[in-house]
Amino acid sequence: MDFWCRKGIDGFRMDVISMISKNQDFPDGPIKDNGVYGDMFPYVCNGPRVHEYLKEMNRRVLSRYDLMTVGEAAGVTLEEAAKYACADGSELNMVFQFEHTDTVQGKGSVIGKWTTRKPRMSEIRKVLNKWQLGLEGRAWNSLYWDNHDQPRAVSRFGNDSEKWRVVSAKMLAVCLHMMKGTPYIYQGEEIGMTNTRFTSLEDCRDIEEINAYRQYVTELKITDDQTMLRCFDTVARDNARTPMQWDDSENAGFTTGTPWIRVNPNFKTINAEAALEDPDSVFWFYRDLIRLRHTYPVIVYGSFEPLMKESEAVYAYRRRLGDQVLTVACNWTEQDQACSLFEEEGMDLISNYKTHREGILGPYEARVMLRKG
Repeated sequence: MDFWCRKGIDGFRMDVISMISKNQDFPDGPIKDNGVYGDMFPYVCNGPRVHEYLKEMNRRVLSRYDLMTVGEAAGVTLEEAAKYACADGSELNMVFQFEHTDTVQGKGSVIGKWTTRKPRMSEIRKVLNKWQLGLEGRAWNSLYWDNHDQPRAVSRFGNDSEKWRVVSAKMLAVCLHMMKGTPYIYQGEEIGMTNTRFTSLEDCRDIEEINAYRQYVTELKITDDQTMLRCFDTVARDNARTPMQWDDSENAGFTTGTPWIRVNPNFKTINAEAALEDPDSVFWFYRDLIRLRHTYPVIVYGSFEPLMKESEAVYAYRRRLGDQVLTVACNWTEQDQACSLFEEEGMDLISNYKTHREGILGPYEARVMLRKG
């Protein structure tokens, strides 16, 4: 690590850093999910010496350079995260947790993570609010929808149909970027790239999918071929690993050779070149969100207060710093939803709609208002 720091790198993203200390008795995990496999997490995550190791790493390397560090922390709890990303700077700057991306597991799934069910907004809100409130004043948060291990956000949480893809991608962007923490944008998220479709096992490259298919379809016959492929359409990691869609030329402009995995067929219309030419695209909306985070300290440092906590359709919250109050409301459905949060006078900071109806959020509408209070 010191070698690379001396080369001038800006930071480290540490893979499964929560697993660097193991229970040295190496016990078997309890069997779960129809007796197919055991639960390793209690024995490999947040082990007995993990914080000792990270403090040593910080002391010997990280504290000696101007770095940004984030740890992928599978199995992390709030209490553990408050240690990993403690405000005293003794370990890491922040961690990635997976609770909001794991909300469909075991609830109507075929088995484990393999499901065709979308997570409900109320499930997502419960987790996100928990982390926003739980780390307040103790540790710094990381914010993400997409990464190389998750399906495309607009397909998973939004609506990737031609009618709603752009507006729901913008809604999800608002929802995340107005929260407290550091937002991460994964390649293609900023142009609204979507999940692909799997026609057979031959379309898969991820060993997780290949092993799951062979185990659950071929060997144990827990499910059938088409059900498993539809699960892949929904949650498979390969959805995030298709080539970046640069333009509408062959292979989406990604390569003149043969890409390692099939290009998403919708690259003709969803690509970076088209996004740059459209002033109303998801790309330019992300640029606006980034600019706002650099302009208004309340977005970065303000306290977090959940709103409309019983709604099954609207995710809303308030941020407050000094005399600045930021109100955020996002409709996660394609139906109009009642919302009275914007009745007070204020400045509309950003929205994915050009006009607003009083007391109503339109389908996938996101609205942010700044006022004094």
